Amino acid sequence: MAKFTEDDARKIGTVLGAEKFSTEKDHFRLKISNRAEKRVLILEIYPETLLGRTRGMLVVVYTGNTHLQLHNCSGFVVSDELGEVTFVSEQESRLSGLVIEKGAGCSLYAGMDRNLISSDFTKLGVEVMLSGVAMSLAEEIIDPEKK
Repeated sequence: MAKFTEDDARKIGTVLGAEKFSTEKDHFRLKISNRAEKRVLILEIYPETLLGRTRGMLVVVYTGNTHLQLHNCSGFVVSDELGEVTFVSEQESRLSGLVIEKGAGCSLYAGMDRNLISSDFTKLGVEVMLSGVAMSLAEEIIDPEKK
């Protein structure tokens, strides 16, 4: 992935209907609210931060009762149609994804077998099929060399 920019963060904010957007010293911060369902989600994107021995992109989500982090984010896909953004992290034969929704919702799919996104979903249980379908939206940015 090319370097994550403020333009990328603003595009994400637009798709998610961010109520607030700020550029901090080392990250971007977006506040997404859903007043009807009384939900608030804070999304922080650190384009390049120290993650142990390496540097990489970190995506952090805070809600009233949740704190999620996606380390070494390798890319993201914005879906205007669905009103969501999918952040992806790739490790060898595994994928992890964090899906942020316009309605201040989020879903985490961690440690998935990367072949799942191109599987025949009709042969999978509903609980597994959901993750495959969600992550298949990011198939265009997933590195085929890591399969």
